[in-house]
Amino acid sequence: MARKNNSASEIRNQKWIKEGRGAGRGKDYKPWLTVRDLSSKGRSHRVFGHKSQRTHHLLSDLELAVFLLLEWHPDTEDIREQFPLRFEDTQALALDIGIKHPGNLGVSQIMSSDFLVNTRNSMQPKFALQAKYTDKFEDVRTVEKLELERRYWCQKSVPWLLVTEKDIPNTLTNNINWLYSSQRDDLEVDIAQERVDLYAHHFIKKPQKTIIDIAKQLDVAYSLPPGQSLSEIRQLLANRYFLFDIFKPYGTIKGAELTLGNIQAMTEALHVSNQ
Repeated sequence: MARKNNSASEIRNQKWIKEGRGAGRGKDYKPWLTVRDLSSKGRSHRVFGHKSQRTHHLLSDLELAVFLLLEWHPDTEDIREQFPLRFEDTQALALDIGIKHPGNLGVSQIMSSDFLVNTRNSMQPKFALQAKYTDKFEDVRTVEKLELERRYWCQKSVPWLLVTEKDIPNTLTNNINWLYSSQRDDLEVDIAQERVDLYAHHFIKKPQKTIIDIAKQLDVAYSLPPGQSLSEIRQLLANRYFLFDIFKPYGTIKGAELTLGNIQAMTEALHVSNQ
């Protein structure tokens, strides 16, 4: 049975390489790991990226928070998540520092960094980043893997950053938690467009009202169950049909502070990611 599992792992690695995983840039990039590959290991997210014009696969709430920070920064040009590290190099480094190379069922696995980021900043045009919860540092094996990853990027002369939940603003975390339950609710293009048109009209009409107040007034005006309008607005925000300052508490966001996203591109990308 062990041989069968080993063979399956090796075949999978080769299959992913042939599929072009870990290759490409921008909208053509394919992450080494996807939400579908690790769907049983916790909360994961598929999020449309406006800089890349594709859906990104993020494997934890922390990765999502980091992605939103990167996506928001004006210097960020491209974000490649779940970026694979060259196997021969990590294997050599593991031997050099005397640790066991990461593997599964006896088969050495290709390592990956959570993000490889390209920027417009000439002082730091590229950097790699790993997002890790602090409680993971209690595991010696996790620390060994992080050290291996750090040395890998040092060898490539690429800055490597380690981010924990303590580095993420509380407001950003609260906004993500509020949006999370609506993020995976798919909308047909025509329904999404209809709702966007409706709410955009009211946001423009009452620019200084918060979206919560606007939603309450719409529930009353259209005799809707309490909370229905806010639920629909949250769904549109979660899937980025409307954009807002993710660093500002969602309860204080006003109609004038929302901007339209690319509805067609987002819908198409989210549809493809669900295939």
